[in-house]
Amino acid sequence: MNLDGFETLAIHAGQEPDPLTGAVVPPIYQVSTYKQDGVGAPRGGGGTGAGRWIEGYEYSRTANPTRGALEDCLGALEGGTRAFAFASGMAAEDCLLRTVCGPSDHVLIPSDAYGGTFRLVDKVLRPWGVSYLPVPMSQPAAVRNALQDRPARLVWVETPTNPLLSIADITALADVVHEAGALLVVDNTFASPYLQQPLALGADVVVHSTTKYLGGHSDVVGGALVVTDAGLGAKIAFNQNATGAAASPFDAWLTLRGIRTLGVRMDRHCENAHRVAGMLAAHPKVAEVFYPGLPSHPGHEVAAKQMRGFGGIVSFRSAGGEAEAVALCGRTRLFTLGESLGGVESLIEHPGRMTHASAAGSALEVPGDLVRLSVGIETAGDLLEDLRAALG
Repeated sequence: MNLDGFETLAIHAGQEPDPLTGAVVPPIYQVSTYKQDGVGAPRGGGGTGAGRWIEGYEYSRTANPTRGALEDCLGALEGGTRAFAFASGMAAEDCLLRTVCGPSDHVLIPSDAYGGTFRLVDKVLRPWGVSYLPVPMSQPAAVRNALQDRPARLVWVETPTNPLLSIADITALADVVHEAGALLVVDNTFASPYLQQPLALGADVVVHSTTKYLGGHSDVVGGALVVTDAGLGAKIAFNQNATGAAASPFDAWLTLRGIRTLGVRMDRHCENAHRVAGMLAAHPKVAEVFYPGLPSHPGHEVAAKQMRGFGGIVSFRSAGGEAEAVALCGRTRLFTLGESLGGVESLIEHPGRMTHASAAGSALEVPGDLVRLSVGIETAGDLLEDLRAALG
């Protein structure tokens, strides 16, 4: 029997009942070290589950059964060869970039990339000797031209992007990027593996901030990488162990718990966000709405082709300008003013002064009148009323 439905994998992949007690939830192995059967003979490893990549458990920075269960589940959900759980999304990004790139290498990033990604590339990797170029990833021809002008080690894609929700055609980009001999990396945080499968569409690596939809409850910080190439996976494993940015056992357990309800949560996020976007698009105090589920969105057709839903993030520009956008963020009651996204509760923020402040003054600076909503799973009518009251 081939049990490979997404929701089935989310609940069972890497999560067999505990062989000792029969517990249906994987135990939290809150342990730093392990008894070895002899000098140089650690116990475990070499199996078909979480231990198949290790020679035995010796120290939890290197391998931990709870983290291994999460990594098995992530690999199954994304259809990858190997997955890695990190202490944060930025730790995952840093490990990947330093594994693949070195001084004098060049990378392409989205022209509307997440502020934290831009900060890492511009403030950390650029002084190390890695150059970068922002490119509109929604335009494969622009990516091809940039690669012809200067070869790149990798092309970094977000789709949808944070916070302007632009859409990149992953399949089209894969052809362009691989033709140029580069790696295609897709940040799949906004979509989650429930809505989008970048590896199946041609990407080489998937990146996640598991803090967001995978964890889903705003109670854990984490990141992940999923790869198709075992050789690249071995290099990432070495660097993750060498630099020590692995997820803790308890954080891995919390993320795994969140993943079990990912499918049903994402269905509600998408449903609520679509209703919010529709209301905002018709509101006189809203100048523009960014949501790929709207037919007016320039990436709507591509998103409909490669996603099974349009996600739970909606951004919009206030017709009253930046001052009104800032004031609006303080007037909502159900939408909590806060950074991050992807939890069951709804959040509101001003990207220009909060999550994307690091991009101020750069080519990636976001509009000052922009507001970003992370639409939660509350009753949709209550969310609409909250926004209507805040808009006035």
